[in-house]
Amino acid sequence: MDGLAIERQREDCERLAEREGWTIVETYIDQSKSATDATKSRPDYDRMVADYEAGAFDAIVCWDLDRLTRQPRQMEDWVDAARFRGLLLKSVSGDVDLTNENGLLIAGIKIQVARAEVVRKSKRQSRAQKQRAAMGRAPKGMRPLGYATNGDVIEHEATAVRAIYALFTKTENPESLRSLARALSGTDVIKGIDALPKHTHTVSVEREAARKQRAEEENRPYEAREPKADGPWSPSTVLGILRNPRYAGMSTYTPKEFQKDGNRRRTWRAQILRDDAGEPIRGQWESIVDDETWWKVQEILDDKKRVTNTSGSTKRKRLGSGLYRCGLSDPETGQPCGKKVTGAPRGYTCPGHMVRSGPAIDDFVTGVISARLAEPDAVRQVPATTDSAATQAIDAAISAQRAKISRAQHDYDEEIIEGRDLKRVRDAAEAAIQELEAQRLLQGRSGALAPVLGTGDPANAFREASLNLRRQVIDALATVSLQPQPRGRKGFDPASVEIVWKSL
Repeated sequence: MDGLAIERQREDCERLAEREGWTIVETYIDQSKSATDATKSRPDYDRMVADYEAGAFDAIVCWDLDRLTRQPRQMEDWVDAARFRGLLLKSVSGDVDLTNENGLLIAGIKIQVARAEVVRKSKRQSRAQKQRAAMGRAPKGMRPLGYATNGDVIEHEATAVRAIYALFTKTENPESLRSLARALSGTDVIKGIDALPKHTHTVSVEREAARKQRAEEENRPYEAREPKADGPWSPSTVLGILRNPRYAGMSTYTPKEFQKDGNRRRTWRAQILRDDAGEPIRGQWESIVDDETWWKVQEILDDKKRVTNTSGSTKRKRLGSGLYRCGLSDPETGQPCGKKVTGAPRGYTCPGHMVRSGPAIDDFVTGVISARLAEPDAVRQVPATTDSAATQAIDAAISAQRAKISRAQHDYDEEIIEGRDLKRVRDAAEAAIQELEAQRLLQGRSGALAPVLGTGDPANAFREASLNLRRQVIDALATVSLQPQPRGRKGFDPASVEIVWKSL
């Protein structure tokens, strides 16, 4: 990256050309671009080929043959040029004559040896990277937004990352990838997020500063290079931030087989390195977002409805979607289903168990909750003070439990675990979440539910609150279970909705 090796090679090539009495027409340099990977673009190499075809020169000097190419197909092209068009090719490491058998043999051996060494080096590096990840150490390479190369948090960038996650997961009117990119670029103003220079520009400026510092420390000449241009952020960059498991403190390693399969969703999930128990290995760096938030983002991004949703909205539109539970009992075990119902065109559904009309159920639940909040001994009497440290600890514990459910659901979708394993993990985690949420409610009225529980008239505040806040209040106070609509009965039956109060 400092250009010193290339400068030495260029000087050696110029001396060889001078000894041969040749005039140098052009110098072609592809800095930090390997000749091994045929898929990588080598702009100056391509320009050299075009110039030769145009008759700009009739000889090539390279430092070594594997600096010219490590691709047998490309080498065959130069062999044909030497045999049929008189191309002269010389290398600093030794003469190469492509017009006779010995020269062809030497060239072929050098190319194959160079390729074999690259494969061995790649295996060593991959093994070292995986070992580093298994130890939870920060990976090397391009630093992500918010982290230094050693894993330390860069706070002003981390603030932007947190804002991206928060704005993307808003229950009401979440921001899109495109709107977030515009906000980062400064072309749109979104409350909570400030414009930043393009990340590739920032990193290139940092690298150039480090290069200059090394030159000064080694007392050698420094030739400045232009950093990568600043410009607008792209939605794909924002997507990469939202997909990166490192922000949730999970150690990552991408197997080679996932790097070229084209499935970005699979690639991001496959990066998460897991222990023998299947749990993600935690990195030795500070997480910027919690597990629950990261997994919630993945669920939103994985939702196929995002592709066809013409309204662009992913927010919940029904009070009980993902909140109310199916109360239908299994005929054999007698145990209730317990799954959270999902929104249907006119109400709620639990596949194979029930389809219920929604408005009457929501009106009934709203009335019961409002009546409870109007009672003198309701949660209004919970002390207004709160221990923020204790609340944060409870929130972190809830987040960890919800992340377990998300990971188990993903493993089930990928056919890693069976349905009974998913149910076991989900039941245990949801039971723990219910207890933790009750504890959080006892911490006081100055938290997320303060706009309802902290008012003089919580019943009225509840009725006028946003959909998201009403859902939180219901979830904190009670468990709502639905039974199928009784056959032959018209109209809404209150007995088909069971509301069990949580202990406060």
